[in-house]
Amino acid sequence: MTTTKIPHGDDKVTVELTVKELMALTGVRFHNNHGIEISARKKLNEVLVETYEREVRDEGPISYQMLS
Repeated sequence: MTTTKIPHGDDKVTVELTVKELMALTGVRFHNNHGIEISARKKLNEVLVETYEREVRDEGPISYQMLS
């Protein structure tokens, strides 16, 4: 089994979620409003992309050797 190394993978990021969004990410189902989970995942993805883009801009692309 290979392990993927993620540079700065233990750094912390901040994501602002509503309580309902947080609950949706833990598995609570809002049957009348599926958009809550979609909104929460969208926020997480946006922060992930911003963090990755900042890393690439600051340090350049991740080398292939560091991934394996």
